Amino acid sequence: MRQTELYDLIVIGGGPGGYNAAERAAHAGLKTLLFEKRALGGVCLNEGCIPSKALLNSAKTYEHALHAATYGVTCNAVTINQEAVVARKAKVVRTLVSGIHAKMKHAGVTVVMGEAMIAGKDNNGFLVSAEGKTYTGKHLIIATGSSNVIPPLPGIQENLGSFVLTNREVLELREIPREFVVIGGGVIGLEMACYYNTVGSKVTVVEMLDHIAGPTDRQISTMLQKELERKGVTFLLGHNVQSAEPGTVIAVDANGQRKAISADKVLLSIGRRANCTGIGLENIGVAYGRGITTDTMCRTNVPNVYAIGDVNGHYMLAHTAYREGEVAVNTILGKGDTMRYHANPSVIYTQPEIASVGMTEEACKAKGIDYEVSKLSMRYSGRFVAENEGADGLCKIIIDRKRRTILGVHLIGIYSGEIIWGAAEMIEMQLRVTDARQIIFPHPTVSEIIREVLWEFND
Repeated sequence: MRQTELYDLIVIGGGPGGYNAAERAAHAGLKTLLFEKRALGGVCLNEGCIPSKALLNSAKTYEHALHAATYGVTCNAVTINQEAVVARKAKVVRTLVSGIHAKMKHAGVTVVMGEAMIAGKDNNGFLVSAEGKTYTGKHLIIATGSSNVIPPLPGIQENLGSFVLTNREVLELREIPREFVVIGGGVIGLEMACYYNTVGSKVTVVEMLDHIAGPTDRQISTMLQKELERKGVTFLLGHNVQSAEPGTVIAVDANGQRKAISADKVLLSIGRRANCTGIGLENIGVAYGRGITTDTMCRTNVPNVYAIGDVNGHYMLAHTAYREGEVAVNTILGKGDTMRYHANPSVIYTQPEIASVGMTEEACKAKGIDYEVSKLSMRYSGRFVAENEGADGLCKIIIDRKRRTILGVHLIGIYSGEIIWGAAEMIEMQLRVTDARQIIFPHPTVSEIIREVLWEFND
């Protein structure tokens, strides 16, 4: 292959971490090359975060219209048009992908659309090949993301993409399935269960654990489960799926009791696996296990090679990837910067939303931390009551009993995802309860619930 010009930085993967790192590096004066094999924005923009939110917003609008009379508004013959919902989702994605292309051009990033392979290393840097050409970079950021875990169960592989759907296909359904089964009660599974339940599907969620929403605070996840059950979602907890043949999903509980679940479509969402293979890591000796091994500056075991986003396996969240990319670029530039994961927020965009940052009660107990908890119903917020007839929610704050610093904040209710960043800042800055009380919250906002809970602690 013919070697082309030398770059200061090559980024492999144009998802949130990759394109953000490329832009930051280029603006800092580094000659930067970005590879992306499918579409800029990666899974998050094209098949995950953004398109799912477009669907969920349509469902939210539909639900509001259905219950408009509660707020004194008359709506007649409310329907949802799945074709139109999917078309709008596609428009949103196209707009944002186009925006990323424009950002890369404005920053001066060279973009190559093609599958990249790390070919080796020479005296000038790292060799990366794609589309019949080889490129050289002094530094390398690997941001190849993750892929769906596909279990070797009867019916899964054979029906993948038709009866059994991943996050990619489920966002393209033009017809609303009458019976919809979700395998996995994590973020993706719950969001899609919420959407299809709202628009008319009979939804069943099968989860192998005894709770939903993974590491989410147990009280919060239980409240979400009860609310979704009230809306008609069925949960089979402590069940393992054995097969998924067209029309039927077979699951068994801990006692071996077998259950057949009718299904027109099945969403497989049991987790994701870091994309570490097939990209040439072995050609330069990068160490990896479940993800590429990195330190707090996102450095791998190979000098001048970094790994960010899902591929390093720390937190498979787009906003984490953004920050990791910035840390990697700052390290390349010689600026002191490190990743701190203790104040990493997460949101599940169900209806109601749940948002968390910091430690849960379960995590505090597991680590033997002496903690204290205060919590209040969201109905202590004037705006929440004004906008949510008959609804409820919760704000829960966990603090270090001795130091009085904030360890965790957990919310369920409207706007939780928009509020949580402020709680993350409190934890990042290691604020004590007395410090956080001095912050002025705008009124009336749902965010004021955090201030109300802070005043529940006894000094």
